[in-house]
Amino acid sequence: QVSPPQSLRPQRHLFRRLVAMALAGSDVPSAACFACPGGLASPAGRALPAEYTAPAVFAEGNSAARLGATATLATGALLLVTGAGIRRRRTARLRRAAAPAEADVEGGRRGLLVLGLAGASGVASVFSGPTEASAEEKVTPAVLAQARGDLEKLIKADPNKGPTFVRLAWHSSGTYDKMTKTGGSEGGTIRFKEELAHGGNAGLDKAIKWLEPVKAANPGMGWADLCTLSGVVAIKALGGPEVPWRAGRVDSMDPKDVTPDGRLPNADNGSYAKDSAHLRDVFYRMGFNDQAIVALSGAHALGRCHADASGFVGPWTPTPTVFNNAYFTLLKNITWEEGCIKGETCKNHQYSDPSKQLMMLPTDIALINDPSFMKYVDVYAKDEKTFFRDFSQSFSTLLELGTKGLYVV
Repeated sequence: QVSPPQSLRPQRHLFRRLVAMALAGSDVPSAACFACPGGLASPAGRALPAEYTAPAVFAEGNSAARLGATATLATGALLLVTGAGIRRRRTARLRRAAAPAEADVEGGRRGLLVLGLAGASGVASVFSGPTEASAEEKVTPAVLAQARGDLEKLIKADPNKGPTFVRLAWHSSGTYDKMTKTGGSEGGTIRFKEELAHGGNAGLDKAIKWLEPVKAANPGMGWADLCTLSGVVAIKALGGPEVPWRAGRVDSMDPKDVTPDGRLPNADNGSYAKDSAHLRDVFYRMGFNDQAIVALSGAHALGRCHADASGFVGPWTPTPTVFNNAYFTLLKNITWEEGCIKGETCKNHQYSDPSKQLMMLPTDIALINDPSFMKYVDVYAKDEKTFFRDFSQSFSTLLELGTKGLYVV
């Protein structure tokens, strides 16, 4: 592994992804079209995803100054070269950048890949596909502090954004399948329109838009890290526990990495028994147990449902911007009746409290009708400290599903 030069480092994940695509036999941008205003094409002439257009590439968080010069943007070309080696450069830094790298793919040698940007920088970098971040590429304490600060300002200005960030972090991670080792927060694919279109992600396009200025101001942090960090910061900012978080997720640049729709929980499955079975199917697939299912459900202390997004309407608690154990105390102690909250028209089957101000989903009610789930509801309703501890542990685990090479900043 060789780190890119400083001027190109913000695009390191793009470079790695393109090389990985080449090694896997996928279409990669041709050198001739890298700087084309209309975007990129594969060597075979097929159009590549919109994320590879020149504006999108450079909008991954960096100005022309970070790339070396405006001239680099105009004259840059992606070089994909095969062969036995490359000539050593005259300086020590260029010698390191030109070191040959080989990769075995499906049992066969594909040769050497040299990925570079020609132009003002005049430097080529070599990669062997997505690997663990080098010391120079890692998120630094300064970058993390800046990103945290920017997120805290967003939530302080509008606390109602906090619950949406928690949902974004959870949904970006909750696609993981432990059997196929697919999905999870690695790649940050939830920012792609293909994944935002999934039924369970209705309304999360707003959260991505809220994060765009934060990403632009913090180019040293990738989308995958930022989406998960936003949930961690929101929980703490709204009164919840500190959730351990590590950096190092590598952004995908290919919407084909989006997992199929249907991996997130459905709120209504027809009966309490079916709701309980469905929750276990979803969460066991990720590697969680009944205790973690109940602990993670406690995030419903935050936020509310919207008819134009999920079809359900109303908040779970009277304090939807405060993270606490109220979800459990209300779930356990109130008599919940089928029906909508006052003044609203519900599109889906849900429950409301006697005052018609609060609501619960069918899968929430399933927790108090299943003996294994109910024992944890009872614990968390009585002891907020225990809930905070178990939630913090389970949410941290959730955010790391499908990742590799993470590190503490």
